[in-house]
Amino acid sequence: MKEVSNSTILVPGASAPAAINTIKSLRMVKYPVKIVSSDTNPVSAGFYMSDAHELLPEVESKLYLTRLFEIIAKHKISILMPSSGYDIYHYSKNKEKLLRLGALPVVSDEKTMETCRDKMQTFDYLSKKFDLPFTTLDSRKIGGFPLIAKPRFGKGSKGIVKIDNENDLKYIQSKQDGLIFQQYLPGTEYTIDVLSNLEGEPIIAVPRIRLQTKAGISTMGKIVKDENISETCKSVAKYLKIKGPCCIQMKESEEGILKIVEVNPRLGGGTIFTTLAGANFPAMILDMVKGKKLKIPKISEITIVRYFEEIVVENGKAMKYDLNLV
Repeated sequence: MKEVSNSTILVPGASAPAAINTIKSLRMVKYPVKIVSSDTNPVSAGFYMSDAHELLPEVESKLYLTRLFEIIAKHKISILMPSSGYDIYHYSKNKEKLLRLGALPVVSDEKTMETCRDKMQTFDYLSKKFDLPFTTLDSRKIGGFPLIAKPRFGKGSKGIVKIDNENDLKYIQSKQDGLIFQQYLPGTEYTIDVLSNLEGEPIIAVPRIRLQTKAGISTMGKIVKDENISETCKSVAKYLKIKGPCCIQMKESEEGILKIVEVNPRLGGGTIFTTLAGANFPAMILDMVKGKKLKIPKISEITIVRYFEEIVVENGKAMKYDLNLV
């Protein structure tokens, strides 16, 4: 891999937690870094935390790639961070074009990305080797309740519902198409942030217990040191041929068996939890692509509580404000 010489980084999805976490983590880097953020929303929080920002059309738009290439040329972008569950698929599909423009997309290959995007395909591939909950597209194969229904190609917790009986099942099927049905797991939920190098070799896995979750994003979590979980998730990342970061969801069954629920081939909405515990993935990615030797960081078992923070915008600029204002 050709080493990246400068540190001008594009962070997509600037209105969402993963991008904001990425920007916060990059601000901890010891040497100068230029951060350019992008989003479809003109009032994205990440815009006011970046050195520059740019609007992009929706990823389905025919103008998306043209605009992306314009932004890369304008700002001389050298690294594209995988902080958006939408943009990353374009990054992977157009990796060769992006590299010719001098921009390295830190994403997995297209086949891996598609396996992770399709939750049924994820189950079919991983269940050959790892513990996963029973999953099916065919509601006639459901053996009992409760269970979980969720979109086959969904993101976060959008569209996920618990089904307790046959009436619930009929109702959700009348409202949504393209659902998969999955065994309900009542136990402790974990998110594991995993970082692999650009050859697909796992470097580190940091598990945390999701103590509180809102809209699919952890609002309270505890970092845990569990070698079994870490090694399992590193094996999952290697089996999938993940390059760069991924976040893996696991949950305990009624019998206490941890099962893999899904794999997201990108930085997660709780990236900052892992950063604060000692493993700054965005900074490690930056060092990795610049050819620096990575040191495996020491992880602290800490609990993190999140809260809302306000950004006051006036005439398109973030303003300082006085908390004592009445």
